[in-house]
Amino acid sequence: MSTRIVAAAISFCIVVPLYADEMHESSMTYTQADRLEYRQDPGKWLWDVQGWVGRDLHKFWWKTEGDDEDAELQMLYSRAITTFFDLQFGLRHDFEPGPQRTFATIGLQGLAPQWFEIDAALFVSDDGKLSARFETEYELLITQRLVLQPRLELEIGASKEPEYSLGSGIRGLDVGLRLRYEFHRKFAPYIGVEWLALYGGTADYANAGGEDSHAISAVAGLRFWF
Repeated sequence: MSTRIVAAAISFCIVVPLYADEMHESSMTYTQADRLEYRQDPGKWLWDVQGWVGRDLHKFWWKTEGDDEDAELQMLYSRAITTFFDLQFGLRHDFEPGPQRTFATIGLQGLAPQWFEIDAALFVSDDGKLSARFETEYELLITQRLVLQPRLELEIGASKEPEYSLGSGIRGLDVGLRLRYEFHRKFAPYIGVEWLALYGGTADYANAGGEDSHAISAVAGLRFWF
């Protein structure tokens, strides 16, 4: 494991206990399944769930997402740096695809002007490879219960990683549009469409493996929080 990962782990273990007592005094918890869905093409299940425990200034976040082929978990310390944004750092572990690996993580999460939800992060793997991910969502209220949600996710890598079929530069762009009906604020089924495009070396690896580098898929799922 690289010195960067070790340093991140040590920092994480030091900082979180410093605020454990404070969070315990009147801590709150929150969990949200933003996406629990089935994608029609190529026929796979996907999850994107995250949550936190803490207070306004200090929180401990966990995030997990994946599908039939990929799975990851992030454990992060989060501190509010403005009214609407938190600075986060910690660790990410990829369980699939193998071989498994761990990343040091630093990022920003919050609400940008015009109420765009932003989640941006830099990752340094245990073999020193740098990558980044940017996600943004927006909610358009059609009625008090009917909500249209555009979503964009961008993946970037600083170098090639052939053992994971990943190229350098822009690796993938995922653009989706979901329409949900909120039977309750905490419970909403949805339908939508997702467009996925791979680029550069990542697209070449996919094509060589018999996969499409561009795909459009219908999706259906459930969003809830508590």
